[in-house]
Amino acid sequence: MNLKEKTQVNGEYLNKITHGDALQILSKLESKSIDLVLTDPPYFLDKMDNAWNARKVGSITDYCHTIKSLPPGMKFDKEQGKKFYEWYYQVAKEVLRALKPGGFFFSFSSPRLYHRMVSAMDDAGFLIRDCFIWLYTQNQPKAMSLNHFIERLNEDKETRDDLIKQLNGWKTPQIKSCFEPIVMAQKEPDGTFLENFRKYNVGLLNTNVKIGQEMFPSNVVSTNKINEIVDKCFLISKPDKKEKGDFNLHRTVKPLSLCEYIINLTTYSNEAVVLDPFAGSGTTLVAAKKLGRKFIGIDINKEYIEISKRRLKSSEVDCSGYNAVSTEKQLRIFDKTVKYKKLNKRKIAKAV
Repeated sequence: MNLKEKTQVNGEYLNKITHGDALQILSKLESKSIDLVLTDPPYFLDKMDNAWNARKVGSITDYCHTIKSLPPGMKFDKEQGKKFYEWYYQVAKEVLRALKPGGFFFSFSSPRLYHRMVSAMDDAGFLIRDCFIWLYTQNQPKAMSLNHFIERLNEDKETRDDLIKQLNGWKTPQIKSCFEPIVMAQKEPDGTFLENFRKYNVGLLNTNVKIGQEMFPSNVVSTNKINEIVDKCFLISKPDKKEKGDFNLHRTVKPLSLCEYIINLTTYSNEAVVLDPFAGSGTTLVAAKKLGRKFIGIDINKEYIEISKRRLKSSEVDCSGYNAVSTEKQLRIFDKTVKYKKLNKRKIAKAV
């Protein structure tokens, strides 16, 4: 560590990703030193489909646990939600301490656990400002066929075959999720908004960050043909292979443009520090670097850390500022008066 790092706040962790448990590393960060926390924590739930492999599912992560022989999330086990709340409450308390007064905390969630997440953040002391909705259509159905159970019934083959035929197309109650909620929380400002901003350079929203060239910043960001039912939206597709990188095996990579949007919306200066305590493959960190912000990343998975380092090394600082129109394949602006084409699933809907 050089002399500059010794005298710099959080110098040991600044502009790098650190391996370790989030709670332990968070506790070492200086109080009132972070401008924005943008993260996608583990949910304790896993994708559900027709596969039955308890050993594979149970070994995905240390946080993950299976319910008997079923994938986690297959049953509505209330203990999952309770454990998540207890754990995320502790995370939120540390984030609250590390954030500057007026600093924002954006946390991706899932429809099933959003109430637990927002309650944990609220109880930790945050002001819940809003809920962002990321809409998309590229997702897999999660319902599971009951054929596996039927085939194990102690009944004759004809009865089992009839039951399978009777329940053809009827599966467990998990629908195809097409949106992801994002909690928008804020640490209580110190004094008025103006007083807080003059002291900490944080706490306000940049309304110059338009959706496209016209629309006021919105809490709805969407993808593909969902725009047919939304007047005007900020269109963000899930990351494609090029954006993630051929080496990126992370399963829940978030769009770079979405992270850029939130960073530009909430951070004022290039001295702002963006923290992601569950950095994964590093999208938040890459977005912060591209926008000329400082960043701190934490992750417990060494493989993901290496992916993050490769992505950070290949990224370049873009000082031109946020421009929604320029990110062609990721962003599209739609108006309710335009007509739409039906395109195949691999293409992004375009206004005619």
